[in-house]
Amino acid sequence: QVQLLESGGGLVEPGGSLRLSCRTSGRTSLRYAMGWFRQAPGKDREFVAGIKWRNSNTYYGDSVKGRFTISRDRDKNTMYLQMNNLKPEDTAVYYCAAAENNNIYPPRESADYDSWGQGTQITVST
Repeated sequence: QVQLLESGGGLVEPGGSLRLSCRTSGRTSLRYAMGWFRQAPGKDREFVAGIKWRNSNTYYGDSVKGRFTISRDRDKNTMYLQMNNLKPEDTAVYYCAAAENNNIYPPRESADYDSWGQGTQITVST
């Protein structure tokens, strides 16, 4: 397993930008997939974006395509989520997650991820 720590959350105006970071406890295996999920009050955990540690192949949730960009820096053991043009419906707790597999693309189901961060709150409001 790997320990994960999210940072970068906060309050932002609609249309603004934030960047989330997820730092691992050590050098992440090239077999790992990593992803971001979010959960708003009364809603299920939602897939936001995922990335393969080895090849940087990505998936995005439909609601964030064209606005969010996921990336990883293997030397820094850190994954990022750049969020642009934020909307009030993006308000949620955002969780970093990791899964150990050797698939080409990251999984999009929360049950496929083994390690989770504690979450960071993003609030988009005037």
